[in-house]
Amino acid sequence: MRPVVLGLVAAWWAGRVLAAEPTFAELNAALGGKLWQDDSLWDDGAGEVAGRLGWLPESQTETLSSYRLYPVGEYRLLGAQVYSAALYAETGRVTQVSLIFINKGDYAGVRRQSGMSREMWREWEQERRRRLQGFSSAFRKERDRIESALNKALGASARDRFGAAAATSESVRRWDWAGHSLLLATPNQDYIALRIVPTTLAEAEGKTTRVRDSKLREQLARRVERRPNGDVVVTQIPMVDQGAKGYCVPATWERYLRYVGITVDMYALAMAGETEAGGGTYLDEMAKSVSGLISRSGRRLEKIHRSVSISAVAGYVDRGLPLMWGMHHQPELDYQISHRSGARRAVTDWAQWIERLKEARRAARRYSFDKETSGHMCLIIGYNAATEELAISDSWGPEFAERWLTIEEARHLDQGKFYVINW
Repeated sequence: MRPVVLGLVAAWWAGRVLAAEPTFAELNAALGGKLWQDDSLWDDGAGEVAGRLGWLPESQTETLSSYRLYPVGEYRLLGAQVYSAALYAETGRVTQVSLIFINKGDYAGVRRQSGMSREMWREWEQERRRRLQGFSSAFRKERDRIESALNKALGASARDRFGAAAATSESVRRWDWAGHSLLLATPNQDYIALRIVPTTLAEAEGKTTRVRDSKLREQLARRVERRPNGDVVVTQIPMVDQGAKGYCVPATWERYLRYVGITVDMYALAMAGETEAGGGTYLDEMAKSVSGLISRSGRRLEKIHRSVSISAVAGYVDRGLPLMWGMHHQPELDYQISHRSGARRAVTDWAQWIERLKEARRAARRYSFDKETSGHMCLIIGYNAATEELAISDSWGPEFAERWLTIEEARHLDQGKFYVINW
């Protein structure tokens, strides 16, 4: 290398070495929120961090917890509107922060309602397309605004990749600060995400240590709760609130993957499954896209084509394995299920409860829906053989973590598709 070039390189490197890193207070100021209280986020209590940011509890299991905010109105960080802010923790300590800015799921602002008629479907599609017309231009402006703010605070970024498998891997801009890596992803103009992770995790490109099969079996077996009334329920499943967008499939997959120790969020899963703007994912397309991530983690995806039944569910639930269930959503019936599940929690006379369910069984097929527009996915997490009920869990927040429906209602809503992560 010529002397003049060597001199330029040396001067550049000296500038990098001598440039003062920002303090945590300066980084908070650049962010526009009180994320840090000192130079390390990773020894902070998750509830304390969420409290000073105003983010709300989303999920709590024995080891995993999360907090999330879907802002109502303007909420800006790094000068850009935030659509979803999430904080993940393990054993009470922060492990990752995820900020989702402009994205195809939230931007259209038109919630895709299950059970829409064909006419309603056409109107929804037209409105979605209209609102998305300015998306590309707005996306570029927000990306440049965020990247400029990070460059100003932390200097020039480096290019890197983050993600445990090809389908969910992201090309990122990376900034490192005091054991934190700030990773900015903008894949195919699907979303803008800023993930703040430990630098050790960034160095590993998001790959975590695999849990041994024997240990996982023991963990899952301990999570099966057998109640005196005959309920058998899988517990300790993380909750993910999909928000107002139609992300039931990506959110359900995120919950299941986190349950078996595989970390990935619903926005990356929506990208992998080619979820439509505003929502809508083909079940088999998602399964095909994520199968590599599952096998890379030492697990296997089991796809089941059969009608829903107590016996089919019991074989998995008894081992601590919930089932991702492709079903149809019928709003009126869903309301009845919620109302009845609330009453069920106070039941002491289970023979009387079985009598009460007879009318619900007879009424199950009275609820009509359009099979083309009512697709939905949730988790089946339990069963009661005596009352012939199934327990389901929807990705709509903590209040939907456990609800019960009759087997007749389940058969009426059934698409005949289940997915289980096994080993």
